[in-house]
Amino acid sequence: MPPLKPLLIFGTRPEAIKMAPIVRHCQQSPDVSPIVCLTGQHKEMLAQVTEYFEIEADIDLKLMQPNQTLASLTARCLEKLDAVLQATEPHCVVAQGDTTTVLSAALCAFYRRLPFVHVEAGLRTGDLYAPWPEEMNRRVASITTSLHCVPTQKSAENLYRENYPQTQVHITGNTVIDSLLYTVERERQNGEVWSQKYDFLGTNPMVLITGHRRENFGSGFLEICQAISELSQRFPETSFVYPVHLNPNVQKPVHDLLANLKNVYLVSPAPYPEFVWLMDRSTLILTDSGGVQEEAPSLKKPVIVMRETTERPEAVEAGAVELVGTSREKIVSSISLLLSNSIEYSKRQVDKNPYGDGKSAKRIVDLMLAQKWHH
Repeated sequence: MPPLKPLLIFGTRPEAIKMAPIVRHCQQSPDVSPIVCLTGQHKEMLAQVTEYFEIEADIDLKLMQPNQTLASLTARCLEKLDAVLQATEPHCVVAQGDTTTVLSAALCAFYRRLPFVHVEAGLRTGDLYAPWPEEMNRRVASITTSLHCVPTQKSAENLYRENYPQTQVHITGNTVIDSLLYTVERERQNGEVWSQKYDFLGTNPMVLITGHRRENFGSGFLEICQAISELSQRFPETSFVYPVHLNPNVQKPVHDLLANLKNVYLVSPAPYPEFVWLMDRSTLILTDSGGVQEEAPSLKKPVIVMRETTERPEAVEAGAVELVGTSREKIVSSISLLLSNSIEYSKRQVDKNPYGDGKSAKRIVDLMLAQKWHH
C-alpha cells in the first residue's frame, strides 16, 4: 500500500503552532508522506514558528500583500491552492481552525472532490460577526469536511446539532497542548536567557497582557488600556507586561495611555517560545486571544478574557477562564480579586486541561490512516 499523501496547509502563526505536531507526526510515520504548503498569510511571524519546530515547507505561496482586503486574499488563496492541488495530487487536504487559509483550503478540496480534514473543528459562538470573519470561515469549512477532529465533547455536540454524521466526528483534544508541553519543557531549560532579558521583573507578580482582536478596536481598546492603567496604580508591586501587536489600531491607544507608567512594560510581540516562557512566568493573563485560553490552564494560570463571547466555553466552565468583555470596571475588579485573594486564585487553577493531554496529533494521524483514502 502506498503511503498516505496529505497536503497540510497553513498560513498564520497560530495555525503553524497547532499544525506543527501533526507535521512532525506525519514526517515520523513510515505510512505517511506529507506535503507541507504555507500560504504565508502572516509572513514574519510564521517563519519564527516553522523554524522553531523545524518544519521545512515544500511549497510557500507567499500570498501576503500590504493592506490586503479579505476578498482579494481569499481570491488569491483559492487560485494558488487549486494549482497546488492540481500539481501535487494529494489523497486528502488538512487545515486547522478558521482563517481565510482554512476557508480556501476547504473549498479547493471540495472543488476537486478530495477529503478535507478539519483540525479543531466544531467551534461556534453562534454569532456570525463574532469573531469576524472566523465564525463564517469555520462554518463553511465544516460543510465540506470528511473528518472533523474536534477538541472537546462540546465542539462535537455543536456539529451533531448541525446534523453532521457522528461517524465523521472524532474528539481528539487540541494539538495546541501538544505544542505547548513540548515548548514549555524546552524553554524551562532555556530559562536563563529569558530571565536575563526580563530581569526587570525580579520576583514580582506579573500580569501578562495580549490584545489585538479587530472587534475591540476603538472604544473597546481605550477601556482596556484605562483598566490596565488603573490596575498598575492599584498594584505598584506587580509588573504588567504587554507584548504590543504591530497593528496601528493597537499601537496608538496602547502607547498613548500606557507608555509612561513605571510598572507597565510595553515590549515587542514575543516569538512563540518566548511567549510560552512569559505565560509560564506570569501570575495571571489578560487576553482576547483564543489560543491562550486553551494553553494557560495547562500551566495553571488563570485567564481573564476581554471578549463578550467565546467559542471555548469549556475553560470557562472548568473555572480557569473568566469572560469580562472590554468593560474597564469588570477588568479591574476581576484582576484585583485574583491578585489580592489567594483562595479565589487557587480556585482558578484546574488540574485537568479540558483541551487536551498532548497526544492529539497522534490521534489525528491515526484517524487519517484509518480512512484508507490512499488505497
